[in-house]
Amino acid sequence: MHKPYLVDGLKFDMRIYVLVYGVDPLRLFVFREGLARFATEKYEEPNERNLNNLHMHLTNYAINRHAENFEENNNTHDEDHGHKRSVSSIFKLIE
Repeated sequence: MHKPYLVDGLKFDMRIYVLVYGVDPLRLFVFREGLARFATEKYEEPNERNLNNLHMHLTNYAINRHAENFEENNNTHDEDHGHKRSVSSIFKLIE
């Protein structure tokens, strides 16, 4: 993706949960909350030097939880820090 939207200089993705309870017609529930998962290194446009840096370009929790600078947030009252946050905290930033 050319020029991804960044939060705190980091790439992220949002995991939104949906429950499908009917297909004809399509009926579903979209849960109000979800997860935002962050890369653990500041984003730089891909080049030969950083192309293999998984902690910069991927937001996968299984990869980033092993990074030296991975920050876990155990405070349920502070959703704006850490590399795994609530989707609602991201929507507040976007507003």
